[in-house]
Amino acid sequence: MKVLSVASELYPLIKTGGLADVAGALPIALAAHGVETKTLIPGYPAVMKAVKKPKKVYEFDSLLDERAALLSARHEGLDLLILDCPQLYERSGGPYLATDGRDYPDNWKRFAVLSKAGAEIAAGILPDFIPDLVHVHDWQSALVPVYMRYAEAPEVPSLITIHNIAFQGQFAGSLFPYLELPGHAFYEALEYYGTLSYLKSGIITSHAVSTVSPSYAEEILTPEFGMGLEGLIASRGSDLYGIVNGIDADVWNPSADELLPSAYSATTLKKRAGNRAALNERFGLDADDGPIFAVISRLTWQKGLDLVPEVLDEILDGGGKLAILGSGDSFIEAALQGAAAYNRGRVGMVLGYDEKLSHLMQAGSDIILVPSRFEPCGLTQLYALRYGCIPLVARTGGLADTIIDANEAALAAGVATGVQFAPVTADAFRHAIRRTLRLHSDQRLWSQMQKQGMKSDVSWNRSGATYAELYQRLVSKGP
Repeated sequence: MKVLSVASELYPLIKTGGLADVAGALPIALAAHGVETKTLIPGYPAVMKAVKKPKKVYEFDSLLDERAALLSARHEGLDLLILDCPQLYERSGGPYLATDGRDYPDNWKRFAVLSKAGAEIAAGILPDFIPDLVHVHDWQSALVPVYMRYAEAPEVPSLITIHNIAFQGQFAGSLFPYLELPGHAFYEALEYYGTLSYLKSGIITSHAVSTVSPSYAEEILTPEFGMGLEGLIASRGSDLYGIVNGIDADVWNPSADELLPSAYSATTLKKRAGNRAALNERFGLDADDGPIFAVISRLTWQKGLDLVPEVLDEILDGGGKLAILGSGDSFIEAALQGAAAYNRGRVGMVLGYDEKLSHLMQAGSDIILVPSRFEPCGLTQLYALRYGCIPLVARTGGLADTIIDANEAALAAGVATGVQFAPVTADAFRHAIRRTLRLHSDQRLWSQMQKQGMKSDVSWNRSGATYAELYQRLVSKGP
């Protein structure tokens, strides 16, 4: 089976979040099931720099009035189609934001052009690669099935995966004429209270919709989590699937991780001490035996990180320390930086994101904090399980699906892998921290939880097979 995947980011080339990890790992997992995937991504500077000797395979005279070329390349086991369009993608900022932190004003066009290119590939412009199915991710590529339905390739089945329904790609309705779609497509697919919603249009026009965990598939049917699209999602209920994400078990492997000072396994947990020492040094933390809590996250309200300053005293009074890696909302950044300055030796913070440092934090910390108010799947807790770092998570979305709470029954059965709490309030969070500290004080139980987490199958093995089955079902059923 030949599949075209269209994504706005792709690990290891360009990454702002979990979407890149999924888009990069899923094609490799699917190969074991006879699925050949080519991934279409924009030609950002980081992509163009990293890919060696790409081959031009097609030229577009006009994609929404933009000249562009398709480049074919392979990179670290991935088959790529790169949309080379410097006037849209050669920017000094990130994939979506300029250096001042604001959205590029032409994001509507940058990702409409990506989508139109995807639809034309689906229509057969590359004789050597005519896909049996198109898989698009989030709002940035959600117009692919729209162009397929109204213009290019209606005979090819399509699947859209919602990684986070909070991001919907909303733009002014006045931009519709520039999308080169028939007028009736506005009200049939794109219109959302007078604006354009790229995500809505993809949900309407795709043959199936998936989300990144079974619980999140249920949650987005409710007003609390559906972000205004719950009615539309409910109307697609028979075509809605929740498939939990996996991680690349080769990249995230503590026994062979070259980014760590000290590799280890479930049978050599004492070797984590070398990583702990390096982590203490990197964050300026005291070299004592207190449990190290870690945050590796976007510092946003969604992630619940505004609660961390409120519960910090619970961690510190219990003898713990806190290491923070992330950036996001300015008021959360300021509060956490202030806490680090006031509690030197007990709280350390690195602003931004550092892939190597994130590996060290998973390998050297005792507990990872993931207090998200909503979390479609979450990958941080999966990395933590793999590295023997106990996740303390909110009971929502993929966090609820992937972490077994250390309640009395789970501990007695030896299956607990972390600590869950709900609702996402400071009081509930405090109680969970106290539970975690009590568990940590019993090293026999703690070691049991670490080992149980480390043997969890958090790879793409199971989920890759589930996606392959869904692909086959869609292809067999036809458009």
